[in-house]
Amino acid sequence: MTPPMIITAALVGAETTREQTPFLPIAAEEIGEAAARCRDAGAAMVHLHVRNPDGTPSQAHELFAAAIREIRRRCDVIIQTSTGGAVGMGVDERCGPLKLTGFEKPDMATLTTGTMNFGDEVFWNPRPLVRDIARRIRAAGIRPEIECFDAGMVDEARYLAKEGLIELPAHFDFVLGVPGGLAAREEALDFLIASLPEGCTWTVAAMARHQLPFAELAAAKGGNARVGLEDNIYLSKGVLAKGNHELVAEAARLARAKGRELATPQVARSLLRL
Repeated sequence: MTPPMIITAALVGAETTREQTPFLPIAAEEIGEAAARCRDAGAAMVHLHVRNPDGTPSQAHELFAAAIREIRRRCDVIIQTSTGGAVGMGVDERCGPLKLTGFEKPDMATLTTGTMNFGDEVFWNPRPLVRDIARRIRAAGIRPEIECFDAGMVDEARYLAKEGLIELPAHFDFVLGVPGGLAAREEALDFLIASLPEGCTWTVAAMARHQLPFAELAAAKGGNARVGLEDNIYLSKGVLAKGNHELVAEAARLARAKGRELATPQVARSLLRL
């Protein structure tokens, strides 16, 4: 039996700007409101970055704390924080949200398992750094999401498991279509799914115009999908989404059309072994 589909809303990101879309949430209150609207539209999880008041990316734990308080005040949703941050950040800065405890502690954190060209820049994740972040996530008692921009990053997760730095089965996020990484092609997604260790769950996050078509593919293939303004600002060609919730609502519609139920946060916690 195909499990309910988990929709993740990637609300903010580190690259999208207000110049590109006026609907990008930046302040903690805006992020909280965006998360609540996404939950109402069918999302069970939010993938969280934060910004400074001027819109520049930050990994400051104080900003994450403020955003998480606003989210949890408004709705019940799984909160997954980024440890990727923005290109060029050091490891201590990237791991800012792992300092949070109590009411502000995230449920999950991303763990990218390899270095890649990221457009014209380099997303720097050499093996010692990956292991450092994995240890920090484990010490914080937070479950990682293994973030894979290329095929070898799945294999690297197996090495991490052998070293006792992550537990298998795990949850993977396939990020497809970033220039310099694995392209958003159905055959690439199929290869990644086939490469997973037994029992693992997966989400696909495809960039730009590929986002919603790959949400539909995920629904058809028994997986899960990430949508939101971090990765795509358009609801259809030339039509800006008027918020993350519109992209979540469309992903939910596509999932139901494929016969998939939507996972509630409670069901998603069970599926993700939280």
